[in-house]
Amino acid sequence: MEFLQPSTWPEALAMKAAHPEAMPIHGGTDVMVELNLDRHRPQAVIDLTRIPELKDWGEDGGLLRVGAGVTYTRLIDELGPRLPGLAMASRTVGSPQIRNRGTVGGNLGSASPAGDAHPPLLASDAIVELASTSGLRRIPAREFYVGPKRSSARKDELIAAFLIAPARGPQQFSKVGTRNAMVIAVCSFSLALHLDRRRVGTGIGSAGPTPLRAEEAEDFIAGEVDWEGRRSPSEATLKRFGELVAAAAKPIDDIRGTANYRRHALSVMARRSLAWAWAAL
Repeated sequence: MEFLQPSTWPEALAMKAAHPEAMPIHGGTDVMVELNLDRHRPQAVIDLTRIPELKDWGEDGGLLRVGAGVTYTRLIDELGPRLPGLAMASRTVGSPQIRNRGTVGGNLGSASPAGDAHPPLLASDAIVELASTSGLRRIPAREFYVGPKRSSARKDELIAAFLIAPARGPQQFSKVGTRNAMVIAVCSFSLALHLDRRRVGTGIGSAGPTPLRAEEAEDFIAGEVDWEGRRSPSEATLKRFGELVAAAAKPIDDIRGTANYRRHALSVMARRSLAWAWAAL
């Protein structure tokens, strides 16, 4: 296996262009598991830990641009108040040691349906920034995931950052697992109230071949809740919202849970998340 270690971003992009099959690594919390268990052994690995630009975040046209190398710990500490849903999801990732190394960029790179960062990215209409020697392109997160552990990134591209709007209302993230910590999600759900647009964003994890949005549920609830008076949604409204979220999922039976259980859990999480978020207005 060839080990590549660029010191600058242009050098990293040139290496990726020359070695399109090379596996990028930063925190290594996914890649090293695959290597240690001999599940995947790429021809080359590109170590991106020396690239300072990937560790930066800042404002970009009203959005927050977060470098692919910003760790979960930094996201919680430095961006938690502005990205509460993503911060909630980040707190459920592994142990403190893993959060100190792991990144949302790595979650995007693996594109696993069970990735904890994906539902809040979808709920907040995030954008993924990809770079290559040919230039930059930005893709909505909802278009980034194309299949199980597959994304729309080209082989010569690296994930540079993601862009996301600061919260315009309460946000929630819920996750069901076989225990409270250091566990892959059986299913997960994220919700964001966009008060400026009078919309509700959703994201579903680990209940389909890719992370998903519940678009019918979003359309339904946008016309049902009291945006002006902010009265609590009725039980019937909450129940219907949960049903529509569950209907949007495409789960399977596997070792972690059945498809029916995942749908049931999603309906409960959706009802509770909406009620909690609305109560926080």
